[in-house]
Amino acid sequence: MPLQLVSENGKIDVADQVISVIAGSATLDCYGLVGMASRKGLKDGIAELLGRENLSRGVEVRHEGELVHLDLYVIVSYGTKISEVAHNIQSKVKYVLEEVVGLKVDQVNVYVQGVRVLK
Repeated sequence: MPLQLVSENGKIDVADQVISVIAGSATLDCYGLVGMASRKGLKDGIAELLGRENLSRGVEVRHEGELVHLDLYVIVSYGTKISEVAHNIQSKVKYVLEEVVGLKVDQVNVYVQGVRVLK
């Protein structure tokens, strides 16, 4: 269900897929992140790392009225402080969606699906 923004010039429909891709892109810009993980969970105890073409698969978008709730599934780099990486992701995604798209973001939940060593 697309989110509808109303301005003095008319209506704008923003699809959940667009919100997911923008949120995924903003997430990948954060330090300490290896990549997005699949929402489906773990396969044989290992989180599936998604490529740039599948950013939206690691993001779940929900609406409550005009407010947007996001669930981000990520894999972080070994040796980084997970709480700091998660906080940076939350701040960056909220800022980008509010400033670029004009959405009212209520929650950005970060689910760390795994830790990987970067080579």
